[in-house]
Amino acid sequence: MSLFGAEFLRNINQHLSVEGHDPPDVQFTPCGYLFLASEKGAQQLEENAKLQKKLGAKNELLTPVKLKQKFPWINTDGIALGCHGLENEGWFDPWSLLYAFKRKALSLGVEYIDGEAIGFEFKKMPDLLMDGMEPGSYEGVDKVLVRTESGEIRSVKFGIVIIAAGPYSAKVARMARIGTGDGMLSIPLPVEPRKRYVFCINCKNGPGLNTPLTIDPSGTYFRREGLAGNYICGRSPLPEEEPSVDNLDVDHDFFDKNIWPVLASRVPAFEAVKVKNAWGGYYEYNTYDENGIVGPHPYYINMYIATGFSGHGIQHAPAVGRGVMEMILDGGFETIDLTRMSFDRLIMDRPLIEENIV
Repeated sequence: MSLFGAEFLRNINQHLSVEGHDPPDVQFTPCGYLFLASEKGAQQLEENAKLQKKLGAKNELLTPVKLKQKFPWINTDGIALGCHGLENEGWFDPWSLLYAFKRKALSLGVEYIDGEAIGFEFKKMPDLLMDGMEPGSYEGVDKVLVRTESGEIRSVKFGIVIIAAGPYSAKVARMARIGTGDGMLSIPLPVEPRKRYVFCINCKNGPGLNTPLTIDPSGTYFRREGLAGNYICGRSPLPEEEPSVDNLDVDHDFFDKNIWPVLASRVPAFEAVKVKNAWGGYYEYNTYDENGIVGPHPYYINMYIATGFSGHGIQHAPAVGRGVMEMILDGGFETIDLTRMSFDRLIMDRPLIEENIV
């Protein structure tokens, strides 16, 4: 999925250009990722690197000595191994990509409606038979109720519906009785909002322009943000530290207690950083296995799901969009087989676990 996304961004002008407009510019910065592992995590990091290479990624494993040679700014105390991505890795402006997708869709005739989904209308389909259900009892969905910006409630009829509501996907799913019904409808969509902070810091003598996005074994990460010595950084809280999702207020103590000490230890130049800005946002967090859920719902014959990527959604968006399109038009995955990410794994209790991710 990540390789597909990288190829998509490389050819973004071909995919998302619109006549009469400037080509899309998502400001891709191909500096790679640098994952660091302690002695405890070194074997897992090495296994991940081998799997990535097998699947076509290009990376290099670096011992502490080689890390210091390649990145003199790093303190390798407590580090047993590093993995540096050499190609198709980096970061880009997500809002620019989102705008490019929307502009292209508009040019192809897509209509956008500003509103809030508040429910579904159900339709009895007595001729449809399903295992585990009494004949004639099946109810499908073909209309969604939407509250518009003016407060008016409209019923929108659809042939196919895709639940891709990010952190609020489970809320939309419950409107369709997913997680509250019987049989296959008894299994909820395990996605919820989780608040995460991003801090923008300034350090005049910090790592240079070619610095990769660096991930410490603690999960603390940082990368450059443009020029003038600016960086962004963050980390996920421990389970017992999860902040309230009632608002997007930033807890600056979280930086002082949990992020800055790690940064200053790993990059001595960061002892003299200054926080310039900070913001909060929501992950669409999959509480089951922290991986995306993609494909048809096993009960509804016209409902697909694309959510739960737990922080990797924008990176995988091109591949997920392609996969869902193929499911709808071709009846199955053609370009990338995403079967393992289906809702069925929740039914069969087969979590898709990844280690050493950020």
